[in-house]
Amino acid sequence: EAPGLRNQTYFILQGFSHLAALQVFLFEGILLMFLITMTGNCLIIIVATTDPALHTPMYYFLKNLALIEICFTLNIVPKMLMGLLLERKVISFSACALQLYFVVFLITSECFLLGAMAYDRYVAICRPLHYAVMMNRRLCLQMVIACWIAGIPLSLGLTGWLFSYPFCGSKEIEHFFCDIAPVLELVCSDTYLFELLVFVATVVIVLIPFILIAASYIQIIHTILQMPSAEGRRKAFFTCLAHLVVVALFYSTTGVIHLRPKSSLLANSRKLVALSYTVVTPMLNPIIYSLRNQEVKHALRKTFGRRQFFSKVPLPRQSH
Repeated sequence: EAPGLRNQTYFILQGFSHLAALQVFLFEGILLMFLITMTGNCLIIIVATTDPALHTPMYYFLKNLALIEICFTLNIVPKMLMGLLLERKVISFSACALQLYFVVFLITSECFLLGAMAYDRYVAICRPLHYAVMMNRRLCLQMVIACWIAGIPLSLGLTGWLFSYPFCGSKEIEHFFCDIAPVLELVCSDTYLFELLVFVATVVIVLIPFILIAASYIQIIHTILQMPSAEGRRKAFFTCLAHLVVVALFYSTTGVIHLRPKSSLLANSRKLVALSYTVVTPMLNPIIYSLRNQEVKHALRKTFGRRQFFSKVPLPRQSH
């Protein structure tokens, strides 16, 4: 095998080795957040699927967001926990490429899905009389499929290109998962074109949904302010609040990492910011969406209170 072509069969994920004294504490904290993330997002998928009252576009998008969070967490956290517990920090070349592929793919899909959710809120508040017609089942399905497919070409292209470069002697990735910037630091050739493409792709992926979200919310706020009753304004505002908080969390962390070019963010700061969007945000999303949401609370009580979760009771006979 030519040494320049593929001189790397494995990498070492440094993870949090700079915090040696905190390994057990980090393991316990991250494991707890991992379990909350999995439980919360699975519950959202279960109640949004089983409760007919939640068969609306908003919960259909929310269900897909929960699925993205589950996939994203499973892609990164179990490997990170193994590194913390067993000091087993080795990751094979192909596993690293696969992990990076899913990181790019899922982040892209989430960006577009948050844009679709903003459009749904815009139609619900600014065009309420046309909502049922505009946000019909077919359009929602097409939007969700588009969001899932959007990440495939970019993640394939970026991963294939990055892992075709020759790597230097060092096998140590200064991160707890295979992300573009830390892997790029190990490359032994000129990566200017690749970095340019990453920057352009990030701007497009982050900016297009962000502009859609911003435009939707300018219209939404304008409509809310014109509502005659204070109760109506409050209710409309709270239907958007959860989505706005999730968008702010996602963009403030993911944007900081991926809009910065190579090595402008210190490795340890990068790990902290990445920890917030790989572990904390996926855990907070279901909490944010269900905490102030009476529909979700009611659906949870209904689903688990009546033990419908385990027995296949036919739903159509229920009287509304």
